[in-house]
Amino acid sequence: MMPILLWSDALLFLLLAGVAALVWTMRERDWLREPWRQVLKSRLGAASALILAVYLSLGLIDSLHYRERLSAEPGKPAQYGGEVLSGLDWLLTPLRTHVEKTYSAPLATRLYVKESIKGADGREHRDYPELKYPGAHLFGTDKVGQDVFYLALKSIRTGLLIGTLTTLVTLPFALGLGIAAGYFGGRVDDAIQYVYTTLNSIPGVLLIAASVLVAQVQIEAHAALFDTSAARADVRLLALCAIMGLTGWTGLARLLRGEALKLRELEFVQAARAFGVRQGRILLRHLLPNVMHLVLITVVIDFSGLVLAEAVLSYVGVGVDPAMISFGNMINGARLELAREPVVWWQLAAAFVFMFVLVLAANLFADAVRTALDPKAERKA
Repeated sequence: MMPILLWSDALLFLLLAGVAALVWTMRERDWLREPWRQVLKSRLGAASALILAVYLSLGLIDSLHYRERLSAEPGKPAQYGGEVLSGLDWLLTPLRTHVEKTYSAPLATRLYVKESIKGADGREHRDYPELKYPGAHLFGTDKVGQDVFYLALKSIRTGLLIGTLTTLVTLPFALGLGIAAGYFGGRVDDAIQYVYTTLNSIPGVLLIAASVLVAQVQIEAHAALFDTSAARADVRLLALCAIMGLTGWTGLARLLRGEALKLRELEFVQAARAFGVRQGRILLRHLLPNVMHLVLITVVIDFSGLVLAEAVLSYVGVGVDPAMISFGNMINGARLELAREPVVWWQLAAAFVFMFVLVLAANLFADAVRTALDPKAERKA
């Protein structure tokens, strides 16, 4: 096999390395380690962290991409297939390769639609044909016979990338502009408020849709730069993350501005200014640590919103590439199935269950983090 490294894979593993370095640094500092220990001591915090860890593990395994080696004749260079697979595809080979003809219900033994079948006497009659792999599809199959459980597991990586990479784009703008607006005030505050007020006045879906369409035109105009369809879909995914990040920082910036307005009047900040401490040091050493609990909570909650936003954008056709498996594309594919008689409900149900568990775990984990990091919440408890 030939390993393939997509841009999103590199960014995801770079982010994982950063988190690992942060955890290693926290081992030596009790004041950083103790709040996270409290999170894992709570039942909801530990359970939600376990669920998120399972989702993250599946997403990381799905980010190990490769191309299969084809059988080559002796003396000739090796040839590789054009399809880009992942470690999760290899683990789920039975689910990936056990393809039926069309729809089948969960754990069914026959297709969901009738066909003309020849009987033992040679006469044709209408009946439900038997499946190639009866009872092997936990959530049934879709229109082209793919296993829905396999599609749901493959969608996890897309949801995680949308949530994490978009957050990485959002944080620098929200932290820098929000804290600066609240601390400096005056013309700096007026200019930053003007920027995010203007940005908020533009309908978000229309702005994202226009930007994604422009990015798609540029990708198609330079199609020669992408050797596989997976690379092209990956670039569109990164473009969507960048666009959503550039348009989604205003809410957190407004929240941090209000917190910075309060913090700059407190005694320890006033004392630092009186002693002549530089402005940049005050921002980094006094203001930033005191707003990090808000940042962590908001980031985790926004992660849930971004996962849901991808589903909505893909549903209206301006999300990830149609060739990429995602919750939004699963829901979009199930849209017309709900109008069938009888209704094909399991593809929508599978996407809903996996998204619901991911978003609920993220929200519960955010609540546990807020309780551990916010001193006011601790005193109230």
